[in-house]
Amino acid sequence: MARSTTTTALSLLAAATILGALPAVLAHGDGEGMEMDAPQEDQKLDSYPPTYFSHPEHRGVMYAHVVLMVLGWVFVLPIAVMFSIAKSRYTLLIQFVFLVTNALAVVLGISYNAGTPDLYPNNAHHKIGWVATWMVCAQVLISLVGRVAGVMSRQASPPKDNNKEERQAFIPVSTQNMEEHLRGNGTLYHHHKYSYSNDSGQGTEPGTESLRSDSLSSGQESPAEANHRGMEYEEEDLEFKDVEMKSPSPKTNSLVGKIAGKISSRAWKFLLLGYNIIDRTILILGYIALTTGIVTWARFFEGHEVFGGLAHWIKGGVFFWLGLFYLGRWAGSFGELGWAWNVRPKQSTQKWRPSAEFVEGGLIFFYGATNIFLEHLGNADQPFSAQDLEHVSITVLFIGGGLLAMLVESTRIRELLNMTVTDAADAHPDHTHSEEERDALQAPKQYEFSINPIPALVIMLTGIMMSSHTQQSQLSSMVHKQWGNLLSAAALHLRAAVPQAPEVHYAFPSPTELLTSFGLIAGGVIFCASSSDTVAGMVHYDLDEMFVYTVTMGCVGMLMAWEILVLALKGWAVRKEKGLSKSAWIAQV
Repeated sequence: MARSTTTTALSLLAAATILGALPAVLAHGDGEGMEMDAPQEDQKLDSYPPTYFSHPEHRGVMYAHVVLMVLGWVFVLPIAVMFSIAKSRYTLLIQFVFLVTNALAVVLGISYNAGTPDLYPNNAHHKIGWVATWMVCAQVLISLVGRVAGVMSRQASPPKDNNKEERQAFIPVSTQNMEEHLRGNGTLYHHHKYSYSNDSGQGTEPGTESLRSDSLSSGQESPAEANHRGMEYEEEDLEFKDVEMKSPSPKTNSLVGKIAGKISSRAWKFLLLGYNIIDRTILILGYIALTTGIVTWARFFEGHEVFGGLAHWIKGGVFFWLGLFYLGRWAGSFGELGWAWNVRPKQSTQKWRPSAEFVEGGLIFFYGATNIFLEHLGNADQPFSAQDLEHVSITVLFIGGGLLAMLVESTRIRELLNMTVTDAADAHPDHTHSEEERDALQAPKQYEFSINPIPALVIMLTGIMMSSHTQQSQLSSMVHKQWGNLLSAAALHLRAAVPQAPEVHYAFPSPTELLTSFGLIAGGVIFCASSSDTVAGMVHYDLDEMFVYTVTMGCVGMLMAWEILVLALKGWAVRKEKGLSKSAWIAQV
């Protein structure tokens, strides 16, 4: 009896244990639906594709390729661009240093591709990289041929003499050739000394009168000698007309000199235009090449994910470059246009130039007008969702905000808005205005200085909306919140301490623009890191949001310091080409 009782009690205890464990078993079985992050992350860990970043073969070659590309495109090329804009004598040297660095990186990249499987077929990095490389090679070739032909030097320091017809009528003749010519015609010229010069020609011979640029001078001569000299030079003048539109080359015996001598002046105009266009765009193209290199290395945005990747990385790139632009304004760049919080310097031919805020409004409007058609590409085969409408609403904000910013900056619109005051003043033309009344009818000084807050408002609202944007995981939500807060803080600091209307030509920016630049650059980088594939890579490699945040802060600080140094090098190059010491430069300015 006792034995049966004990058996019954054990059976009931076992049944109770099983029943008690049943909810936990059922809960574990339903974990895929209740726990949002862990099963999805485990699934991503199992299905994450192989990447070049984790590929075990030839890692040293890949790291060397990355280091050389960053060294060339981030450190060497910006110096070359600044020296080129400054018309520095060291431009060609730095350009060749970049070509060597880039060539070594390209060779290493080709070697790495030959020894590893193609993990990212038909990627954009290879195509964009070759386009950027050939563009730089073409620019350096134009620079080399142009300097041999003298085009670059004349562009840097134009001659004082504006008589183009006379300047093109003669070919530069060396002193040795002139002496041989004089010895061969000593009976004609032994009483006269001729001098030829590429510059002003003054002071080439003692006792001679002032010589005009690129002209032949002489003392008194008889009519017979003058007639004979004219007949002798008549045939040579015909030859001069044949090469009248050609750029002279001081090294006509070299291959580059011969090539330069066969390029017409009209062709040089187009070549120099292309050269200047590359100067102003090559850094942006290099940025695209580097970012697509990151995408290829980590195998981001394959297949359907390309639309989300483009949306995040293009928008992040826009804010990144806007931050660099604001840092350049703070450092005095674009001061000749009045964009550095300064009074635009007066010139002999003063032309209308848009304000910086007008350009900002135009870019915001253009971005919104073009991006509104791209928001639904990721779900083109499905109806618009609430999230799609949120994105479209942001683009509508860009369209309206950009248009409003341009209207606020328009002087024509301001004149129309002031027509009531103008009409009231003109209602009594016979009225004699006092001096105070005439002063009151003058446009205020603030009209010469823009304090348009609309671009900052658009940036701030974008940051606020995206920082609270609903995401699929907590990690993605935190990353979006990070760059949203950075953009909002940047917009607030952009107009937090607007200075008074400037009265000098020097840059007079608000100190808070440094904070604006930092927030925009850092926010743009983290914007790129908030895409779905990037977040999946963070999950795969067990990285949290603070890792991306702290690394970005350090890199942005170094990048801003480097930009200031590069702009300072440009100023040094300009002063160097002027041939002025520091004290003389300050005195001249």
